[in-house]
Amino acid sequence: MRLKDKVAIISGGAHGMGESEARLFAKEGAAVVIADVLDKEGQHVAADIEAGQGRARFIHCDVTSEADWKKVIDETIATYGRLDILVNNAGISGSSVGDADDLQGWQRIMAINAQGVFLGTKLAAAAMIPNGRGSIVNISSIMGFVGSADSHPGYAASKGAVRLYTKAAAAKYGPHGVRVNSVHPGYMPPMLNATNAAGRAAKIEQTPLRRLGEPIEVAYGVLFLASDEASFVTGTELVIDGGYIAQ
Repeated sequence: MRLKDKVAIISGGAHGMGESEARLFAKEGAAVVIADVLDKEGQHVAADIEAGQGRARFIHCDVTSEADWKKVIDETIATYGRLDILVNNAGISGSSVGDADDLQGWQRIMAINAQGVFLGTKLAAAAMIPNGRGSIVNISSIMGFVGSADSHPGYAASKGAVRLYTKAAAAKYGPHGVRVNSVHPGYMPPMLNATNAAGRAAKIEQTPLRRLGEPIEVAYGVLFLASDEASFVTGTELVIDGGYIAQ
């Protein structure tokens, strides 16, 4: 198993890509803490993993709250003895806030997508440094590289912030043995769940592989970066987008 005896926190692990990551990590031997605001869904995923002989628990966490992050990390260490991996997966799409010129919408996207990554990274790194090792994987997006007329500008800004913050964190925490990398998914559910059939067809046409991605395809990339197989990989981007930004 690729994560045997590791302890991982996955924010936004109650559904979508985060759920795929949580289930895969547990299958690969990790004890998984699902940190999310979706209590019912998160508890269900954790219980299902446990029923399958994996190790998991759910802890409520609003990623914009430093107090919530501290609680999650403290309870993880109290339960499992340490923290080896953090996946900053929690995020929202631009479609969830509507008006692209609304200040409150911009602030909400930045708070969840960028501030949440900052808080999780700094507190997880502090818990990992005494052990001399750890892996942090930040979920960005293809919109962290390029803009799009039909994407909320705040979403692109937040994901670009994640990309460059990841590099800064890798430089800061690397001397302590903590690796920090970002993953950049292309078009796939659940982010496209609100998109109509014509919109989905357009995204497929824009993707060289001519299909949407699947959350499990991202999860396997995250698994690699989280594992010891990537022991000399830090400060870089793993793009999983069917070739979208290659054009």
